[in-house]
Amino acid sequence: MMYEQISKNKRNSILLCIAFVLFVGFLGWVFGRLTAFGPAGIVLAVFIAIAWTFGSYYFSDRIVLAISRARPIEKQEYPHLFHAIEGLAIAAGIPAPKVYVIEDSAPNAFATGRNPSHAVVCVTTGLLEKMNRLELEGVIAHELSHVKNYDILFGSLVVVMVGIVALLSDWILRSFLWGGGRRRREEGGGQAQVILLTVGVALAILAPFIAQLVRLAISRKREFLADASGAMITRYPKGLADALRKLDADTEPLEAANKATAHMYIVNPLKEHGGAVNRMFSTHPPIEERIKALEAM
Repeated sequence: MMYEQISKNKRNSILLCIAFVLFVGFLGWVFGRLTAFGPAGIVLAVFIAIAWTFGSYYFSDRIVLAISRARPIEKQEYPHLFHAIEGLAIAAGIPAPKVYVIEDSAPNAFATGRNPSHAVVCVTTGLLEKMNRLELEGVIAHELSHVKNYDILFGSLVVVMVGIVALLSDWILRSFLWGGGRRRREEGGGQAQVILLTVGVALAILAPFIAQLVRLAISRKREFLADASGAMITRYPKGLADALRKLDADTEPLEAANKATAHMYIVNPLKEHGGAVNRMFSTHPPIEERIKALEAM
């Protein structure tokens, strides 16, 4: 059942990415048809999005750690944490990551770094105080799974696509303001051209919103995958399930977190709960669903 859950989550993530790429391709085709930029505009949009994400990919870990007020720690400070990370890293088949801590009583954790050789696991002091050994190992295994599964690289690729969508949408709207849509109408094309213009405007307005929804859906799938992979590392799904229950029951928000970094944590540190709309715009799946999946393994 554990392997089946992991395979299912990998398959769903890949399907969502394929759908995203097709959507970006369709938007690029519409952009080329409606504006004077043509294929060169698409290439420029892709270049800008990739350049921006390349910088984020190499420096985002330092930025996130600084924003979160995290500090590196030595083994003698929290030996049980280092022992858990080192043992689970061996089980996962990856190098032991650097360890950082956030001085905050709210329990939470996240991983960052561009690959397993440049990874960081960061936990709060609240997590160390409130979790028992099995629960702590479940949380650490979840974070190491993000590292092992290259979720940070995966997320960067999705950010590239979201950036392309945003740029293309903005350029389509600007082309109409600059008279591109009027020029197209003057060139003719009849009813088909009118329909294309209408679709183009609608896509330009809705595309960034749709792209964000897809990005959030992919993020939720990766959380399910990290849960399943983490359970496979520890061979004890109940440890992570019990940890998630404690994290869900704790009502204290994490002061160092914000909307820009909230998606990185094992659970939403801003403590926003409830409602179908909130769930649609959440980077994390509902905790009760994650626990149910773990208990079914």
